[in-house]
Amino acid sequence: MTATDGDMSTTELVVASKAGDNSALGQLLEQYRGYLLMLAHRNLSEQLRRRVDPGDIVQVTFLEAKRDLHSFRGDSPGEFAAWLRGMLKNNVATAVTRHVMTQKRSIRREVNADAKQGNDSGGAPWIAQLPGSTTSPSGVVIKEETAVALLEALHQLPETQAEAIRLRYMEGLPLAIIVERMGKSDTAVAGLLKRGLQKLRTIIDPKNNPYM
Repeated sequence: MTATDGDMSTTELVVASKAGDNSALGQLLEQYRGYLLMLAHRNLSEQLRRRVDPGDIVQVTFLEAKRDLHSFRGDSPGEFAAWLRGMLKNNVATAVTRHVMTQKRSIRREVNADAKQGNDSGGAPWIAQLPGSTTSPSGVVIKEETAVALLEALHQLPETQAEAIRLRYMEGLPLAIIVERMGKSDTAVAGLLKRGLQKLRTIIDPKNNPYM
């Protein structure tokens, strides 16, 4: 079975990628795009997201993953996700240093300038990269707004709960695939979803968010 068959499991994609299948690696990285976007969004303040696009940080992480795949020693989706997460966090830290510590102009001045110009995008275009975040052209704006609202709420949950809910309600994946992707048992994932939803429903009204 090859990546071009289109029905390889995440575990099979990890194995094939390590064996040098570039197509498998491409598919594998795409499976984690939403996860990395969520983490980048989580680790950047609203002000910083006006200057640092989470999507750009994810793309840099993908390039590093392709370059350094030989250094990945794991063989499971969970280990691959942890490897990507480590690189992403380093890239976030680098971006923060470059765009905050070494810039002469403060973020506050930039935000004020945006406000005067009526710019309220807040770096929203990257949200369209999230799986399931867009439907028809007429629904793109609404979907982006609700996706951002959900991600902001997810920041108040532990990371594993947030990722389980994102996979289930934003990507619409079945439990079996979420179990494999996260490298956890059925019971563990079910528990993450239950506890995460209970907390999430105290933060946002499910009636106002189509992902819920």
